[in-house]
Amino acid sequence: MENSEKVRIAVIGGTGFEKVLFKEFEQLRLGTPYGVAPPISIGRIGREKVVFLPRHGPEHSLPPHTINYKANIYTLYQLGVERILATNAVGAINLNFKPGDLVVPHDFIDFTKLRSTTFYDEEPVTHVDFSQPYCPEIRKLLVENAEKLGLKVWDRAVLVCTEGPRYETPAEIEMFRRLGCDVVGMTGVPEAVLARELEICYAPICYVSNMAAGIQERLTALEVSKVSKQVIPKIKQLLIKTVETLPHKRNCPCAHALEHARFR
Repeated sequence: MENSEKVRIAVIGGTGFEKVLFKEFEQLRLGTPYGVAPPISIGRIGREKVVFLPRHGPEHSLPPHTINYKANIYTLYQLGVERILATNAVGAINLNFKPGDLVVPHDFIDFTKLRSTTFYDEEPVTHVDFSQPYCPEIRKLLVENAEKLGLKVWDRAVLVCTEGPRYETPAEIEMFRRLGCDVVGMTGVPEAVLARELEICYAPICYVSNMAAGIQERLTALEVSKVSKQVIPKIKQLLIKTVETLPHKRNCPCAHALEHARFR
Protein backbone atom coordinates (compact mmCIF):
# COMPACT_ATOMS: atom_id res chain seq x y z
CA MET A 1 0.00 0.00 0.00
CA GLU A 2 1.33 3.42 -0.88
CA ASN A 3 1.40 6.03 1.86
CA SER A 4 -0.87 8.25 -0.22
CA GLU A 5 -3.72 5.72 -0.27
CA LYS A 6 -6.63 6.92 1.81
CA VAL A 7 -8.19 5.00 4.68
CA ARG A 8 -11.48 6.48 5.96
CA ILE A 9 -11.68 4.94 9.45
CA ALA A 10 -9.15 4.69 12.28
CA VAL A 11 -9.12 3.01 15.67
CA ILE A 12 -6.87 4.43 18.38
CA GLY A 13 -6.14 1.75 20.96
CA GLY A 14 -5.62 2.76 24.56
CA THR A 15 -4.55 0.87 27.67
CA GLY A 16 -4.99 -2.87 27.18
CA PHE A 17 -5.62 -2.36 23.48
CA GLU A 18 -2.08 -2.20 22.12
CA LYS A 19 -2.25 -5.30 19.93
CA VAL A 20 -3.32 -5.15 16.31
CA LEU A 21 -7.04 -5.37 15.59
CA PHE A 22 -6.71 -7.48 12.42
CA LYS A 23 -5.47 -10.96 11.53
CA GLU A 24 -3.87 -9.74 8.32
CA PHE A 25 -2.37 -6.27 8.07
CA GLU A 26 0.37 -4.09 6.71
CA GLN A 27 2.45 -2.11 9.18
CA LEU A 28 4.09 1.22 8.45
CA ARG A 29 5.35 4.37 10.12
CA LEU A 30 4.86 7.86 8.78
CA GLY A 31 6.69 11.09 9.46
CA THR A 32 4.73 14.29 10.15
CA PRO A 33 5.62 17.96 10.73
CA TYR A 34 5.09 17.19 14.44
CA GLY A 35 7.28 14.11 14.76
CA VAL A 36 6.76 10.38 14.27
CA ALA A 37 3.78 8.44 15.61
CA PRO A 38 3.98 4.80 16.76
CA PRO A 39 3.83 2.12 14.05
CA ILE A 40 0.35 1.89 12.52
CA SER A 41 -1.34 -1.17 11.05
CA ILE A 42 -3.76 -1.19 8.12
CA GLY A 43 -6.15 -4.07 7.59
CA ARG A 44 -9.79 -4.75 6.88
CA ILE A 45 -12.97 -5.02 8.90
CA GLY A 46 -15.49 -6.48 6.49
CA ARG A 47 -15.16 -4.44 3.31
CA GLU A 48 -13.79 -1.40 5.11
CA LYS A 49 -10.09 -0.61 5.20
CA VAL A 50 -9.17 0.52 8.73
CA VAL A 51 -5.99 1.86 10.33
CA PHE A 52 -5.07 0.93 13.90
CA LEU A 53 -2.82 3.18 15.99
CA PRO A 54 -1.67 2.09 19.48
CA ARG A 55 -1.71 5.33 21.50
CA HIS A 56 0.90 4.18 24.03
CA GLY A 57 2.98 2.32 21.45
CA PRO A 58 2.81 -1.42 20.65
CA GLU A 59 4.40 -2.35 24.01
CA HIS A 60 2.66 0.32 26.11
CA SER A 61 5.93 2.22 26.55
CA LEU A 62 4.58 5.79 26.32
CA PRO A 63 3.03 7.33 29.46
CA PRO A 64 0.03 9.60 28.82
CA HIS A 65 1.83 12.91 29.37
CA THR A 66 4.57 12.11 26.81
CA ILE A 67 2.37 10.87 23.95
CA ASN A 68 2.83 12.91 20.77
CA TYR A 69 -0.88 13.50 20.21
CA LYS A 70 -0.30 15.90 17.32
CA ALA A 71 1.85 13.40 15.42
CA ASN A 72 -0.72 10.66 16.06
CA ILE A 73 -3.69 12.62 14.75
CA TYR A 74 -1.75 14.15 11.86
CA THR A 75 -0.58 10.70 10.78
CA LEU A 76 -4.21 9.64 10.45
CA TYR A 77 -5.05 12.88 8.66
CA GLN A 78 -2.29 12.22 6.11
CA LEU A 79 -3.86 8.84 5.35
CA GLY A 80 -7.20 10.52 4.62
CA VAL A 81 -8.95 9.31 7.79
CA GLU A 82 -12.41 10.85 8.27
CA ARG A 83 -13.54 9.02 11.42
CA ILE A 84 -11.70 8.00 14.59
CA LEU A 85 -12.98 5.55 17.19
CA ALA A 86 -10.83 5.72 20.31
CA THR A 87 -10.63 3.44 23.35
CA ASN A 88 -9.78 4.68 26.85
CA ALA A 89 -9.45 3.21 30.31
CA VAL A 90 -11.14 5.44 32.92
CA GLY A 91 -11.78 5.54 36.63
CA ALA A 92 -15.35 5.91 37.85
CA ILE A 93 -16.31 9.00 39.83
CA ASN A 94 -20.06 8.40 39.44
CA LEU A 95 -20.93 5.69 41.99
CA ASN A 96 -23.43 4.13 39.59
CA PHE A 97 -20.59 3.17 37.25
CA LYS A 98 -18.72 -0.05 38.04
CA PRO A 99 -15.48 -1.69 36.80
CA GLY A 100 -16.12 -3.44 33.51
CA ASP A 101 -18.89 -1.04 32.40
CA LEU A 102 -18.59 0.67 29.03
CA VAL A 103 -19.05 4.44 28.79
CA VAL A 104 -19.65 6.65 25.75
CA PRO A 105 -18.99 10.20 27.07
CA HIS A 106 -20.95 13.16 25.73
CA ASP A 107 -18.70 15.92 27.12
CA PHE A 108 -15.33 16.52 28.75
CA ILE A 109 -13.43 18.86 31.06
CA ASP A 110 -9.74 19.45 30.42
CA PHE A 111 -7.44 19.44 33.46
CA THR A 112 -4.23 18.71 31.56
CA LYS A 113 -1.37 21.13 32.12
CA LEU A 114 1.59 20.70 29.77
CA ARG A 115 0.24 19.38 26.47
CA SER A 116 0.16 21.08 23.11
CA THR A 117 -3.57 21.18 22.44
CA THR A 118 -3.90 22.80 19.01
CA PHE A 119 -2.57 22.81 15.46
CA TYR A 120 -3.33 26.54 15.23
CA ASP A 121 -0.60 28.39 17.11
CA GLU A 122 -0.18 30.83 14.25
CA GLU A 123 -2.45 32.80 11.94
CA PRO A 124 -5.12 32.53 10.82
CA VAL A 125 -6.50 32.60 14.37
CA THR A 126 -8.84 29.61 14.56
CA HIS A 127 -11.54 28.80 17.15
CA VAL A 128 -13.35 25.51 16.55
CA ASP A 129 -16.82 25.01 18.02
CA PHE A 130 -17.01 22.41 20.82
CA SER A 131 -20.71 22.58 21.64
CA GLN A 132 -20.72 18.88 20.73
CA PRO A 133 -17.25 17.64 21.77
CA TYR A 134 -17.71 14.21 20.19
CA CYS A 135 -19.13 13.16 16.84
CA PRO A 136 -22.88 12.61 17.39
CA GLU A 137 -23.09 10.10 14.55
CA ILE A 138 -20.38 7.81 15.93
CA ARG A 139 -21.64 8.17 19.50
CA LYS A 140 -25.15 7.11 18.48
CA LEU A 141 -23.88 4.00 16.71
CA LEU A 142 -21.55 3.03 19.57
CA VAL A 143 -24.43 3.14 22.06
CA GLU A 144 -26.91 1.37 19.78
CA ASN A 145 -24.47 -1.38 18.85
CA ALA A 146 -23.38 -1.91 22.47
CA GLU A 147 -27.02 -2.43 23.44
CA LYS A 148 -27.55 -4.83 20.52
CA LEU A 149 -24.55 -6.85 21.70
CA GLY A 150 -25.98 -6.97 25.23
CA LEU A 151 -23.15 -4.92 26.74
CA LYS A 152 -23.54 -2.70 29.80
CA VAL A 153 -23.07 0.82 28.45
CA TRP A 154 -23.63 4.31 29.83
CA ASP A 155 -24.70 6.67 27.03
CA ARG A 156 -23.98 9.94 28.82
CA ALA A 157 -21.00 10.93 30.94
CA VAL A 158 -18.64 13.84 31.49
CA LEU A 159 -15.02 12.77 31.18
CA VAL A 160 -12.35 14.77 32.99
CA CYS A 161 -8.86 14.43 31.55
CA THR A 162 -5.89 14.85 33.90
CA GLU A 163 -2.18 15.15 33.12
CA GLY A 164 -0.88 11.98 34.75
CA PRO A 165 1.06 9.83 35.02
CA ARG A 166 0.15 9.72 38.70
CA TYR A 167 -3.39 8.87 39.72
CA GLU A 168 -5.55 11.64 41.16
CA THR A 169 -5.87 12.47 44.85
CA PRO A 170 -9.13 11.89 46.75
CA ALA A 171 -9.51 15.69 47.06
CA GLU A 172 -9.15 16.10 43.30
CA ILE A 173 -11.74 13.41 42.66
CA GLU A 174 -14.13 15.08 45.10
CA MET A 175 -13.62 18.36 43.24
CA PHE A 176 -14.31 16.66 39.92
CA ARG A 177 -17.44 15.05 41.36
CA ARG A 178 -18.74 18.46 42.44
CA LEU A 179 -18.04 19.77 38.94
CA GLY A 180 -20.30 17.08 37.52
CA CYS A 181 -17.68 14.67 36.19
CA ASP A 182 -18.54 10.98 35.89
CA VAL A 183 -15.23 9.39 34.82
CA VAL A 184 -11.56 10.36 34.85
CA GLY A 185 -8.78 9.45 32.43
CA MET A 186 -5.44 10.71 31.15
CA THR A 187 -5.63 10.49 27.35
CA GLY A 188 -8.92 11.91 26.04
CA VAL A 189 -7.49 15.42 25.58
CA PRO A 190 -6.12 16.77 23.29
CA GLU A 191 -7.04 13.92 20.93
CA ALA A 192 -10.64 15.02 20.50
CA VAL A 193 -9.62 18.66 19.98
CA LEU A 194 -6.93 17.92 17.42
CA ALA A 195 -9.25 15.67 15.43
CA ARG A 196 -11.94 18.38 15.32
CA GLU A 197 -9.37 20.95 14.16
CA LEU A 198 -8.68 18.74 11.14
CA GLU A 199 -12.41 18.11 10.56
CA ILE A 200 -12.11 14.45 11.55
CA CYS A 201 -15.02 12.82 13.39
CA TYR A 202 -13.96 11.48 16.81
CA ALA A 203 -15.72 9.58 19.58
CA PRO A 204 -14.38 7.44 22.44
CA ILE A 205 -15.56 4.16 23.89
CA CYS A 206 -14.30 4.03 27.47
CA TYR A 207 -14.22 1.15 29.91
CA VAL A 208 -14.25 1.57 33.68
CA SER A 209 -11.06 -0.03 35.00
CA ASN A 210 -11.44 1.01 38.65
CA MET A 211 -13.27 3.30 41.02
CA ALA A 212 -11.47 6.63 41.40
CA ALA A 213 -9.23 7.67 44.31
CA GLY A 214 -11.02 8.00 47.63
CA ILE A 215 -13.82 5.69 46.48
CA GLN A 216 -11.68 2.60 46.70
CA GLU A 217 -8.73 2.25 49.07
CA ARG A 218 -5.87 1.98 46.58
CA LEU A 219 -5.26 2.22 42.82
CA THR A 220 -2.80 0.02 40.94
CA ALA A 221 -1.79 -0.47 37.31
CA LEU A 222 -2.19 -4.23 37.89
CA GLU A 223 -5.89 -3.79 38.60
CA VAL A 224 -6.35 -1.80 35.40
CA SER A 225 -4.56 -4.52 33.44
CA LYS A 226 -6.77 -7.27 34.88
CA VAL A 227 -10.00 -5.46 34.04
CA SER A 228 -8.77 -4.60 30.54
CA LYS A 229 -8.19 -8.28 29.73
CA GLN A 230 -11.82 -9.01 30.61
CA VAL A 231 -13.29 -6.06 28.72
CA ILE A 232 -11.15 -5.79 25.57
CA PRO A 233 -12.84 -8.72 23.74
CA LYS A 234 -16.21 -6.96 24.21
CA ILE A 235 -14.81 -3.66 22.93
CA LYS A 236 -13.39 -5.42 19.87
CA GLN A 237 -16.87 -6.79 19.12
CA LEU A 238 -18.33 -3.31 19.48
CA LEU A 239 -15.68 -1.66 17.31
CA ILE A 240 -16.12 -4.21 14.53
CA LYS A 241 -19.90 -3.84 14.52
CA THR A 242 -19.67 -0.05 14.57
CA VAL A 243 -17.19 0.06 11.68
CA GLU A 244 -19.49 -2.22 9.70
CA THR A 245 -22.53 0.02 10.32
CA LEU A 246 -20.98 3.46 9.79
CA PRO A 247 -22.58 5.12 6.75
CA HIS A 248 -20.22 5.91 3.90
CA LYS A 249 -21.25 9.58 3.86
CA ARG A 250 -20.79 11.68 6.98
CA ASN A 251 -23.98 13.34 8.23
CA CYS A 252 -22.56 15.33 11.14
CA PRO A 253 -21.11 18.82 11.72
CA CYS A 254 -17.54 17.53 12.24
CA ALA A 255 -16.79 17.59 8.52
CA HIS A 256 -17.40 21.35 8.44
CA ALA A 257 -15.77 22.34 11.72
CA LEU A 258 -13.58 25.02 10.16
CA GLU A 259 -16.40 26.89 8.47
CA HIS A 260 -16.65 30.35 10.08
CA ALA A 261 -13.95 29.34 12.62
CA ARG A 262 -11.21 31.66 11.41
CA PHE A 263 -10.47 35.35 11.74
CA ARG A 264 -9.20 36.76 8.44
